[in-house]
Amino acid sequence: MPFDLTFADLAERAVQYNARASVSDFDAEMRTYASLALASRQRCTGILDLRYGMGQAERIDIFPVTAAAQRAPLFVFIHGGYWRSQRKEDACSMVGAFTDAGVAVAMVEYTLLPEATLGEVVREVRSAFAWLYEHGGAYGIDTQRIHVCGSSAGAHLAGMLYADDWQARFDVPQDVIKGVVGLSGLYDIRPLCDINVNEWLRLYPDQAALLSPALCLPKKAPPLVLSVGGLETVGFRNQTLQFHEDVSARGLPVTLVPNTHSNHFNLVNEFAQPESALFEAAMGLIGSAG
Repeated sequence: MPFDLTFADLAERAVQYNARASVSDFDAEMRTYASLALASRQRCTGILDLRYGMGQAERIDIFPVTAAAQRAPLFVFIHGGYWRSQRKEDACSMVGAFTDAGVAVAMVEYTLLPEATLGEVVREVRSAFAWLYEHGGAYGIDTQRIHVCGSSAGAHLAGMLYADDWQARFDVPQDVIKGVVGLSGLYDIRPLCDINVNEWLRLYPDQAALLSPALCLPKKAPPLVLSVGGLETVGFRNQTLQFHEDVSARGLPVTLVPNTHSNHFNLVNEFAQPESALFEAAMGLIGSAG
């Protein structure tokens, strides 16, 4: 059955897609997010602010696996922030857990809205992956084992990489991405065109349709892992559940990782805990591409 993405009226829809209001103290969530990332950056060696494009924001941080005997698989993370806020430096809480497990990590930055259009951001992120495929080997990365994860708006961008209509234009193999993880994503963004989010999104519904991962599903795709926090709004939960149903209906490989205890902002911190179901699912994805 379809999951409700539009709700009874616009006021209710705005509530359901208001991630900040879904937690009691948004600022505290951001402080925790940033402090975990700082601890990770202090512990792990990183090659910072590599340029993948000419724009000021088009930068990547790479955290390699130190003293690796062979090239390591890569886990690329795209931060959220409703496409208009946050930064890669505050989003790397998971780095130590992955590098300890033999997986390199890359953090992608992109131009925020409304300075850029969403279409431009999608192009930037695709360009970042073309850069990683072309240059990653110099940083100890196995470019045949690149995986992507995004949270919230970052999961939307990961979903646009899951599509199969862009690789030839960026001169990368069709299977350049071997696995995708989406956390609390926005996969059909048409409902956002009628609420306050469109103040910075600035899209008509027909434009939003072209930039909605749920409406540009691939014919053949790498394995996909989805999760959403049990403490999130119905709107965000339904976005993930509907996308899972859409992908499953296509017969594409997809796994839904249950979560009952996380909110919209701390779900990503599950990756910093090697015993968590989400970390194990990501590692299973990476291992399957070996």
